[in-house]
Amino acid sequence: MQSLALIENWPVPTAAAAVVRADGSVVGTHGPTDRRFALASVTKPLAAYAALVAYEEGAVELDEPAGPEGSTVRHLLAHTSGLAFDEHRVTSAPGTRRLYSNAGFEVLGDHIAKATDIPFGEYLRQAVLEPLGMTATALEGDGSPAKDGVSTVDDLVRFAAEVQAPRLLDARTVAAAMTVTYPGLKGVLPGYGHQNPNDWGLGFEIRDGKSPHWTGISSSPRTFGHFGQAGTFLWIDPDAGAACVALTDRPFGPWAVEVWPPFTDAVLSELRG
Repeated sequence: MQSLALIENWPVPTAAAAVVRADGSVVGTHGPTDRRFALASVTKPLAAYAALVAYEEGAVELDEPAGPEGSTVRHLLAHTSGLAFDEHRVTSAPGTRRLYSNAGFEVLGDHIAKATDIPFGEYLRQAVLEPLGMTATALEGDGSPAKDGVSTVDDLVRFAAEVQAPRLLDARTVAAAMTVTYPGLKGVLPGYGHQNPNDWGLGFEIRDGKSPHWTGISSSPRTFGHFGQAGTFLWIDPDAGAACVALTDRPFGPWAVEVWPPFTDAVLSELRG
């Protein structure tokens, strides 16, 4: 795909990108797709997928208590537990605000580790990474399920194909993960300011009508995924029948706000062909 070559113009030392269709076919790649990059918050969709495997295995229930009083596994996945961004401190009642929370995903990881009697990093490996052949992906040092993942574009293409045509999970579970959970909640989308509503599914951010946003102007409202402070993103656009992964080694900042949306629009334009 010619559009992927636009990453050559990004002000970053290194970048790699790929597009994969819902049938698993890789439409195009650019850059060192086998290089390992820090994922930052693109770790969260992987962690969420492992949590949903734990749910389907019967290790946890989505509506069982987890985290602060009144919070559940579902609240933690949807960033509505009331936990602060990076502190294990309660700032609101569960289900009342969309408080994007690394702490919430750390509590989720601990909860699943206790329920399965397996350290979360190892559970993630057994439940998601190994079955998908994601051999270059891991939680560094069994670190935070919110932000300490490392991976390659090649591995994340495998994950993006799985989410589009699930084999590890029932398709209905994945459909729930990309459907707005606790609709109508306001909140801040990190890097993009206050959004009303700030819609999320279970571990995946949902584009809907958010503006500004890190995806493209032409991205469908059903687009879902995640971006990371490591200068990384993964989006899946069901209307386009494709997903795009881009990893870099420059932290997110104004450069990304500027170049990511036109890049996505160029990719979608080429896909529509």
